[in-house]
Amino acid sequence: MSRANIYILILSVSFLAALGVVMLASTSYFLDEGNGITYIKLKNQCMWLIISTLAAIVMVLVQYQKLYTYRWWIYGAAVFGLALCYVPYFAEEVNGASRWLSLHNIGFSRLHFQPSELGKLACVIILAGWYVRYESSTRKFVTGFVFPGMLILILVLLIAGEVDLGNAALVGTLGACMMFAAGSRLRFLLPVVLLGPVGLGGIIKIMPNRVERIMAFLDLEKYKDGLGMQQWRSLIAFGSGGIEGLGLGNGRQKMLYLPEAHTDFIFPMVGEELGLYGSGLVLLAFMLLIYSGMSISRNAPDLFGRLLAFGITLTFALEALINMGVTTALLPNKGLPLPFVSYGGSSLLFAMIGTGILINIHRHSSHASKKDLLEIPRRRMTAGSYGTF
Repeated sequence: MSRANIYILILSVSFLAALGVVMLASTSYFLDEGNGITYIKLKNQCMWLIISTLAAIVMVLVQYQKLYTYRWWIYGAAVFGLALCYVPYFAEEVNGASRWLSLHNIGFSRLHFQPSELGKLACVIILAGWYVRYESSTRKFVTGFVFPGMLILILVLLIAGEVDLGNAALVGTLGACMMFAAGSRLRFLLPVVLLGPVGLGGIIKIMPNRVERIMAFLDLEKYKDGLGMQQWRSLIAFGSGGIEGLGLGNGRQKMLYLPEAHTDFIFPMVGEELGLYGSGLVLLAFMLLIYSGMSISRNAPDLFGRLLAFGITLTFALEALINMGVTTALLPNKGLPLPFVSYGGSSLLFAMIGTGILINIHRHSSHASKKDLLEIPRRRMTAGSYGTF
């Protein structure tokens, strides 16, 4: 396996994380919090970047096969965390959505956590482990489709109930893709894929705010002073930046014109200040990251590693695709961050953990002999390799 994959992965992630810090330094001056002087969000992000990097190093050193052993504990922790979002004592409601856990009631006012980020990683781990454990039954209806589908559905319903339809749709799509990659029959998956948008539409219909968002997306100019303001201002930012950009720090939309310019809508700030060149580099970095991740998946030494690397890489791809689609007004507003770039400790932490796992899988692949690597495409890992639980 080419060593270039790991270098490409590390360089891509390093570039995106560094860009996130630079752009946050550019946008955070105009935030209300701290009166634009203390750069409190920039300090928080730098702290989370250090913590996240240390977490990634730990995942590089600990064998990724350990995740198979603890997969049910990880899945249970994700479900428990998502369930706590329904408990008023722990939940923190922001803009009508209870997606965060807060410990402000016990004295930790600045400590916030978004369980859906853990839920995405838990979905990947539990499905990879399931299809290893029941590899011989992958194409059966009950063990290959119903039971893993229920594991996905629990996460989707808990996330959707927090009024977080973007992450709920992402987990559902991620789970379906992993089931297909693991070998679940297409005839079982296809009806769910076709009915998924119908179910999502039904949920949107009973949530008036979501219906209004769809209407705003279809006619941004009409709703540019209301629910369509973020995407409208985002398009203005891209247009103002042009090819070369206005220059780092010279963007105008961050001056409280564009809400969430430091989080979900940081990509338009890249476009405004760094122009098409900067936006193109971000897109290139994600393309290289996805290429290297899929290459690591293809060359993984066992089935668990292949599915794990595939799921983590696909998570990065879907998050980046949805965020860029929203900020360029190609998709309705979903409220998903841009991996490694947007402000947010939970998102950055689990993105770096995922990166550490990918590097770990690569390390074990590179330790295999050439003969073993040639046999990987023809060899399937048995559940006995990790145990039967």
